Amino acid sequence: MSGYGNSFALIVVLFILLVIVGTAFVGGY
Repeated sequence: MSGYGNSFALIVVLFILLVIVGTAFVGGY
């Protein structure tokens, strides 16, 4: 359960970073 939680949290963090980078890229252009 703990391992699954860590994996899920990691995926969420990566997804958020992807959204932020994508927004900055679109906003920059």
